[in-house]
Amino acid sequence: MRVIIVGAGEVGTNIAASLDDDHRVAVVDTDEDRVDSITYSHDVLAIEGDGTAIETLEEAGIEDADMVIASTDVDETNIVVCGAAKAVADPFTIARVREPGLLHTWERSERAFGVDFMVCTDLQTARTIVRIAELPGARDVERFANDLVTMAEFEVHPDSPIAGETVAEADRYESLTFAAIIRGDDVLVARGETAIQTGDDVVVIGSGESVREFAGTVSPESTTTGANEVVIVGGTEIGAQAAGFFESRGLEPRLIEQDPEQARELAERLPKTVVLQSDATDVDFLVREHVNESDIVVAALDSDERNLLVSLLAKRLGVDRTIGVVEAGEFVDIFETVGIDVAVNPRLVTAEEITRFTRERRTERIAMLEHDRAEVLEFEVEEESPLAGARIEDVMADLPDRVVIGAIARGEELVTPRGETVLEAGDHVVLFVDTEVVDAVVAYL
Repeated sequence: MRVIIVGAGEVGTNIAASLDDDHRVAVVDTDEDRVDSITYSHDVLAIEGDGTAIETLEEAGIEDADMVIASTDVDETNIVVCGAAKAVADPFTIARVREPGLLHTWERSERAFGVDFMVCTDLQTARTIVRIAELPGARDVERFANDLVTMAEFEVHPDSPIAGETVAEADRYESLTFAAIIRGDDVLVARGETAIQTGDDVVVIGSGESVREFAGTVSPESTTTGANEVVIVGGTEIGAQAAGFFESRGLEPRLIEQDPEQARELAERLPKTVVLQSDATDVDFLVREHVNESDIVVAALDSDERNLLVSLLAKRLGVDRTIGVVEAGEFVDIFETVGIDVAVNPRLVTAEEITRFTRERRTERIAMLEHDRAEVLEFEVEEESPLAGARIEDVMADLPDRVVIGAIARGEELVTPRGETVLEAGDHVVLFVDTEVVDAVVAYL
């Protein structure tokens, strides 16, 4: 597939890194330094130029492009890029936007603006925050098979009961599969003899109930009911959207916004959210409002440094868990080390969603882990598939070593895969796959 990416910032670079091994990728940017950087770091055709100009798109090979991804930091530019691409060819177009209003307009029309698929950064980030907040201790959460199957990633702390155990010893759940151990830069497929170490991230796949029970095992001090008392700091669009999603789940979050006019508008917009007008770095205010009694604090201000400060203050007051928005991707690991339990980078979230969509065309559902080092795929076993009637142990013998069958959804029933389990037509199978063998696995399926 030939792909043109317009915008070589953090989003575009991450997408290029995910696609350049298997596709012919051209990247366009007006910034000479970015073009030089991506030329040496990725196997792509890098072009300095304006992606809204037909001449630049022609230089990038628009005539035979299968897909154009507009990922600059300017919404209007991305929309114009897609329109320009459609004016001279017929590629599948993807636009990244931050303004939810543009997404809503696009959704209510048929392929408005010449855009075939649109990703709203703020909405996607808010959804990610809420999904993680709903499961105690989780660093990442995805759901499959109409929410019958949950995939989650958890960090193993020194006081965790499973620290030092093997996977076989830790496997005490009827409908749960240990998929992988992420240790530093290594992704280890979970085997019975694999030892779980402090600092590891453990990826599990199973029923929502079993994954939630496992969450309580990994972090015994955490409540297994998820976040009921939520405090959001910052009335940014991400903060407001997150509050709206929490409301839709029956919660009544509190939102702290310093600007009086913005606070008033948010109070009108969010009927079930208690909006507090104050400076969230005011410790006396936080104590008076019993912020320490909340299950989770979401830092969604428009400054990475202030989000870190708010998270540190929340921790000092006794809040068990913090999620912070971190715009600068290079700060994510640092901030998670010094004060934020889970740092969510909007640009990375957007890049993963766009990359996920390009790959979903081969499967029903896909989740990406650890910056595209591993993937979780969902596919349906079709009537004519050689997998129909095959036993799991026979299927695994044909698949690469770095694959785990995590769960099988059969109608409304969840089947925990065992060697003797026989796949049936109509089954939805959820697989954990090392990224290096994804293409071989998809070809087999």
